[in-house]
Amino acid sequence: MSTFKAPKGTYDLIPPDSAQYLAVREAIAAPLRNSGYGYIETPGFENVELFARGVGESTDIVTKEMYAFETKGGDKLALRPEGTASVLRATLEANLHKAGNLPVKLWYSGSYYRYERPQKGRYRHFSQVGAEAIGAEDPALDAELIILADQAYRSLGLKNFRILLNSLGDRECRPVYRAALQDVLRGLDLDEDTRRRVEINPLRVLDDKRESVQKQLAGAPLLRDYLCDACKAYHEEVRELIGAAGVSFEDDPKLVRGLDYYTRTTFEFVHDGLGSQSAVGGGGRYDGLSEMIGGPALPSVGWALGVDRTVLALKAEGVELELPAVTSVFAVPLGEEARRVLFATITELRKAGVAADFSYGHKGLKAAMKAANRSGARYALVAGERDLAEGVVQLKDMESGEQVAVGLDRVVAELTSRLG
Repeated sequence: MSTFKAPKGTYDLIPPDSAQYLAVREAIAAPLRNSGYGYIETPGFENVELFARGVGESTDIVTKEMYAFETKGGDKLALRPEGTASVLRATLEANLHKAGNLPVKLWYSGSYYRYERPQKGRYRHFSQVGAEAIGAEDPALDAELIILADQAYRSLGLKNFRILLNSLGDRECRPVYRAALQDVLRGLDLDEDTRRRVEINPLRVLDDKRESVQKQLAGAPLLRDYLCDACKAYHEEVRELIGAAGVSFEDDPKLVRGLDYYTRTTFEFVHDGLGSQSAVGGGGRYDGLSEMIGGPALPSVGWALGVDRTVLALKAEGVELELPAVTSVFAVPLGEEARRVLFATITELRKAGVAADFSYGHKGLKAAMKAANRSGARYALVAGERDLAEGVVQLKDMESGEQVAVGLDRVVAELTSRLG
């Protein structure tokens, strides 16, 4: 037995569970690929400063949760805690925004890392699928992304999720609200860390999940009451477009999300079957992020959906995904000649798009048929010296037990026909 185990707060994704994760990733990505989003993949680590500037130096992610390290060459790097900053950095570095077709629409999938207290639904290594639309300020773009995420969840069979929606204002109206909020927060009974947050980013205090803090926030001013006319009009158009598409949502005036770069539209997908870790995904508009990391003004919007959390939501609802068969045909050779013939047959079946496997290791008939059963194959191909002398193989239906002889030259056509 190995003396090594997966690090605390992480997990290994192995069959058969891994098939469900792959199906979830595919379902989330499908509507994006159908809507003009191209795939992007960024490194698993970046310059620490990218996240300090982009995500926000006052956030828990940067101050407490980021895996940061220094290389032998003295570079200060961090494992990526989220995807947006990396995708925007790659867009700027490759000058995708100068290609003349804005917005730049990108989707990605990968692993992310945060040093958090491990619990159900919250891991130190987790998987997300994300989408970013970079370089355009348009309510229709915000609505598009929310609708596409809703479409992805619906396609998986999820029903009991809710979409929370809010506006965080812009550079004109948010500072006025920020000052009003700070005046109230400074008079509350808060711990030292929270008081420090009041001075750096008071909106983050609204996101504090502690009951002792939430009780004191009952009379705090709401950002919606401070929105400028432009932000009100923008937000109302987002709401109208989402509603017209038949997507239900709830207005949540206290929704701020945990990252500093959001402006205007912000949203979260929550599932009440997951307990305290109810968020399965979220995102919003981040019009100033490009400038924060040294780029030009590029108003943008995006989201990230948690694959781990989505799988948990599926389990909470009892949704069983229809997964493709890992193996449809399993070949059982009896003798060396049969091994050569059936191996060639399996190769042809695979070329024809049939999921096929083979009894490796020179097993006897009994052991090989047990392996065929364990594989989940619908059909078994069995052949010995007598079968080959007659130019046939035995085709066994593993569900009904029916067995028929099929000519060697017709095996591939017969199986492709039966399997549809």
